[in-house]
Amino acid sequence: MDLYGFAMLDMGHDFKTIDPDWFDTMRPTKLPSFDKEFGENHNTFAGVRQTRFGVKTATSTSAGELKTQFEFEMFGTGVDAGQTTLRLRHAYGELGKVGAGQTWSVFMDPDVFPNSIEYWGPNGMVFFRNVQVRYMPIKGDPTKGESSLTFAAERPGASAEGGKFEDRIEIQNIRARFPWPDLTGQYTFGLKKLGYIRAAAIVRKINWDDTLNDQFDLTGDATGWGVNLSSNINLGQNKKDVIRLQVAIGEGIENYMNDAEVDIGTKTNFGDPVRPVLGDPLPVVGILAFLDHRWNDKWTSSGGYSRMDIDNTNGQRADAYQAGEYALANLLYYPAPNVMIGGEFQWGRRINFADGFHSDGAKVQFSFRYNFSKKVGL
Repeated sequence: MDLYGFAMLDMGHDFKTIDPDWFDTMRPTKLPSFDKEFGENHNTFAGVRQTRFGVKTATSTSAGELKTQFEFEMFGTGVDAGQTTLRLRHAYGELGKVGAGQTWSVFMDPDVFPNSIEYWGPNGMVFFRNVQVRYMPIKGDPTKGESSLTFAAERPGASAEGGKFEDRIEIQNIRARFPWPDLTGQYTFGLKKLGYIRAAAIVRKINWDDTLNDQFDLTGDATGWGVNLSSNINLGQNKKDVIRLQVAIGEGIENYMNDAEVDIGTKTNFGDPVRPVLGDPLPVVGILAFLDHRWNDKWTSSGGYSRMDIDNTNGQRADAYQAGEYALANLLYYPAPNVMIGGEFQWGRRINFADGFHSDGAKVQFSFRYNFSKKVGL
């Protein structure tokens, strides 16, 4: 049994303004969609929400080694957005080639996340921990340049917005339904010391039912799909430099992206008196490119850029989110084992769909992280 985690303090200054529930992140979707939406610029913040605790176990059985992981942090989201509260990250078990529980989606590559201190991470990254059952016919560690092959059936889910028609009672009586699990798969081609190249895919079914008994029938369905290509390239001796790359494209997969809004948008169909409004899966493209550099045993830096673009529908509001940009650069110091002190500059931009408005974010963050790990048992 391995008990692990860290205590972490984040403190900094936001030179612009952002949704106050996301004061310690750089999320382009949470930047203002109109002037002074969240008040005036300049805000100093501090918190310990990244603090984390986890337990990993490894147990020998007659069917092979049983591995489990239970991990939580203090970063509130959803109904707890902006709060310091318990949040489950992983609740996962694995025996042989079969795993089940909540962990990284198979569509995601967690190893493209840069060595940064900003919590949320690159907006154009596929990033989602999901409930799933997975089968791993080829098991390998990508960080060691090993190949792997994995398939999974994951918990379905998606979101939609009414856009220009959100106040209509006809739209408010539509209910989502997911007849099948999301199907995902990935193959990682190991390059040994050089790193790896990974290809992942997803296909999903999204239905929505019109529950209002009137003259309209707004029931519909869509097929969501996506492809995610990613890589880690190791350069220099002892992985002194690591290039992290990703390109993801698809339709109706926004909830798998790190910082997106809805999966389904509305579009007009006024020529049909029964179905004047349709739902449409929104096309999305996400990219990232980061370099992690190790100066020596005490100092590291990371820097890079990420972007996400959505192809909006004509039924969405003019101030709907269309594109976001994200960039950072940092200098981190490790004065002793398990101790990190560092500073980071973060920049982001939100671009609206059709009203010509955009807003920028700019922050300086300083963090102190104290790791711990304790093995218990034989």
